[in-house]
Amino acid sequence: MSLKTLLLSGALALAPAIATAQMTVDDAYARAASPVARSGAAFLVITNTSDSDDRVIDAASDIAERVELHTHIDAGNGVMQMRHVPEGFPVAAGDTRVLRRGGDHIMLMGLRQPLNHGDEIEVTLTFEHADPITIMIPVDLERQDHAGPMAHGTDG
Repeated sequence: MSLKTLLLSGALALAPAIATAQMTVDDAYARAASPVARSGAAFLVITNTSDSDDRVIDAASDIAERVELHTHIDAGNGVMQMRHVPEGFPVAAGDTRVLRRGGDHIMLMGLRQPLNHGDEIEVTLTFEHADPITIMIPVDLERQDHAGPMAHGTDG
């Protein structure tokens, strides 16, 4: 057996494990601070129902000029700052990743229209292995999840 054949066989043996990654999304909602806000955020619960680790690596929506995966970090002075996470968020096999206020979230920057209570926005999540998922996220401006003080940072 040639080295090329051996490598191809090894790659094909791994393909079924990678292809089995399956994600579900629950409890999604989006919000903005005010009707004139230029940015907003989306929060949701991602569950990896497969036996293969995966990672959400991107989010996209026509509602905003830019959509990024963000998290909060402690700036050391009691203020949490938002930061872009270009590598995305891991979701281990059989585990759940919660994107919530004050933690990991989807940032919607340069909103093209207001996020009005009761509206829905379309967001597509891209994963490292699983197929992309497009979901409709309700805008809920009344939901009161816990979030600490935050300042938006500019560097990643």
